[in-house]
Amino acid sequence: MIPVGEFRNLGSELNAKYRVLKPWWDVFSEYLCLAMLMIGVFGCTLQLTQDKIACLPSPFTSPTPDAIDCSYIRNYGENESQGHPSTPVIKEVFGRKNNLDIHQYVFVNHYCYERFVHWYAKYFPYLVVIHTMIFMITSSFWFKFPGTSSKIDIFVTILGKCFDSPWTTRALSEVSEERGEEKLGSWRRKTMSKESPDPQGEGEEAVGLLRSSSVKSNPEKAVPEPQSALTVLDKKEGEQAKALFEKVKKLRTHIEEGDILYLMYVLQTCIKVFKFILIVIYTAALVLNIQIVIRCLVPPELTGFDIYCCNHNKAHLFSKLAYCYICFVGVFGILCIYTLYWLFHRPLKVYSFEHVRLETGINDIPDVKNDFAFLLHLVDQYDALYSKRFAVFLSEVSESRLHQLNLNHEWTAKKLRARLAKNANNNLELHLLMLPGLPDTVYDITEMQSLKLEQVKSVTISPSVVKLDALQELSLIYCPARLQLSALNHLKENLRVLRLSFQTPEEIPAWMYSLNRLEELHLNGPLVNDVSRNPALESFRQLSTLRILVIRSNLTKIPTSVADVAYHLQRLTIYNEGVKLQASSSLKKLTNLASLELVACELERIPSAVFSLNNLQELDLKENKLTTVEEILSLQHCERLTTLRLWYNKISYIPDHISKLHTLEVLDISWNKLRKLPARLFYCTKLRHLDVSHNQLTSLPPEVGILQSLQFFSAAFNSLEVLPDELFSCKRLKSLALGNNRLVGLSSRVANLAQLSHLELKGNRLDSLPKELGDCPLLSQSGLIVEDSLLDQLPPDVRSSLRKAPGNSS
Repeated sequence: MIPVGEFRNLGSELNAKYRVLKPWWDVFSEYLCLAMLMIGVFGCTLQLTQDKIACLPSPFTSPTPDAIDCSYIRNYGENESQGHPSTPVIKEVFGRKNNLDIHQYVFVNHYCYERFVHWYAKYFPYLVVIHTMIFMITSSFWFKFPGTSSKIDIFVTILGKCFDSPWTTRALSEVSEERGEEKLGSWRRKTMSKESPDPQGEGEEAVGLLRSSSVKSNPEKAVPEPQSALTVLDKKEGEQAKALFEKVKKLRTHIEEGDILYLMYVLQTCIKVFKFILIVIYTAALVLNIQIVIRCLVPPELTGFDIYCCNHNKAHLFSKLAYCYICFVGVFGILCIYTLYWLFHRPLKVYSFEHVRLETGINDIPDVKNDFAFLLHLVDQYDALYSKRFAVFLSEVSESRLHQLNLNHEWTAKKLRARLAKNANNNLELHLLMLPGLPDTVYDITEMQSLKLEQVKSVTISPSVVKLDALQELSLIYCPARLQLSALNHLKENLRVLRLSFQTPEEIPAWMYSLNRLEELHLNGPLVNDVSRNPALESFRQLSTLRILVIRSNLTKIPTSVADVAYHLQRLTIYNEGVKLQASSSLKKLTNLASLELVACELERIPSAVFSLNNLQELDLKENKLTTVEEILSLQHCERLTTLRLWYNKISYIPDHISKLHTLEVLDISWNKLRKLPARLFYCTKLRHLDVSHNQLTSLPPEVGILQSLQFFSAAFNSLEVLPDELFSCKRLKSLALGNNRLVGLSSRVANLAQLSHLELKGNRLDSLPKELGDCPLLSQSGLIVEDSLLDQLPPDVRSSLRKAPGNSS
């Protein structure tokens, strides 16, 4: 058997758990129910412990039954004092002895109680208990209903954890401290403005940016201040608070979707009102049936008497308890009616945190709706402090501050310093990937030259960046960042390279256009050329020192904003991801451009605007759809052109007038469909680098020997069967790639290449290698790419000389 104490503990735990959702009228109603329950229990106890009724017989028989009227017995004392005529008869009748034994009296008592006592007078205590139990059940019905109990349980649990969380206290204390400092700073500004006005005007307040959790603004000096002791949070407490933020988000989504909690509360209140009306009506009508004296008719053959006058022993007490019960029910009903008034009169479907925002200074707390709002309205009836402390976990600013503290605990300066490495520009770079934020400890890595943030959420660069004097490069890969004013001023003076990768044009930060010392800008993401529809590409006019602009996007024309830096831009690179670049007239304005790369722009011809770039030195048209380059003659107007890359196209032949490009030093026409090379190509006598690999060449013109400045030559992945001897007269060759052809032999004149250090012959049909390879003083075994079987056929002295060559890694 379960002890009563267990039920008591269960009830106390339930009340303690859900007490925050019980307004004062529900608590008062519970006390009323407890009082009514005591009335019922007391009445039931009296029914079980004492005799219910006592009956006495009348000697008169049925011919004169009215001679004894039991109603006179109720006022017996009053009748006797007034000399009522029936009083002597009553004395005479009830004063006589009869021959009835105790068993007959017991029988008559039970018989009369069951037959002639009104049912309300008999069952009144039990009705009170039943009604009170119904009231108590309906009052807690929504706490146990399957559709609402889970939501209420989760809400109450999370609300209690939020209230007791150390982060709540510390966040509110930190906000109070900041507001106090802001008031002090405002007073100082007013005092100083009276003495000496601020020459800069708006100052720090001009930028409406978020403040960092670890840096507080000082209107007099925009320098970082030491962390407050309140911001030092234990790691375990920080993780618990972080989990609470996630639970609150899920809870808000789960509860805000419907209004079942509100409807269930309204339903149970309506049931209590209906029950109240019903009880008051029938109790008031039946309470008069609780009579003290009752006239009872018993068959005369049972005892010899047919009329009994009975006394209901508890009638007087039950009558008083009934009126008291009616009063309690009346008060209970008034509370229910007031509850309905509160439910329908007040706007409970929306909860505004305006007063919390004013008190705490946390301005980003959102208002809530539906069941979430209704629960918070109920909580306010218990204690408004719960909503205030719970609101901390609805604030994104508060969450970002917590994340910042957790980040600082996890990513210490020592751990970050261990991740430093040299990047492609030979700068000391710190690469952070997929972090929930930017740790403040980053600003302690003063030797860092490049900061690369990839998929880092909620990046806010604080004024502490002024400590990074060596920082010159900043890469933001799919992580929009915000800057505070002091941080922006520092980056304006120090930042030289900026790389941005984004998913939408709106993610391009507006502060980018203020970096007037920026030299390199790399943009990677979708862009829209029409500024009226999308102002992502604003004016570059303030970027007065911009030298390099790299855009990896899907443009249909060169952005007009590029013309704003036309007189300064030296290198323009556009990776267009297979989208056709239809208009390139803006290129004509880039008169100082030295390097131009138009990659994957679906170009079918060399853009005519290129021919007007007199200062152009490098032109790269990789991965386009060029099939012919007849217009290459116009490139002779680019008098400084030294590098031409036409690789990864569909060019089938090269016109002879390519020889007009006298200044050409690097030519890359690999990965095309060339079957032969024009002899006039080799009249570009300044060529140092020539790449014709991955074509369909079967022979090389003997004019290749004209290129006496040639240092790199690649004809790999073709169909060459023989090589002209003139190739080996290019005595400055350092690298010769002839792999994956159909060569059957290599001329002994290879010994003429005294500067050769790299020779690739693998993938041909060679039977042997010339022993003259040993006469190439700079050719090492590691620089000779050939099958091992051919290498083993060389004489031992040749192999020995190759191993002793300066370039041999072994």
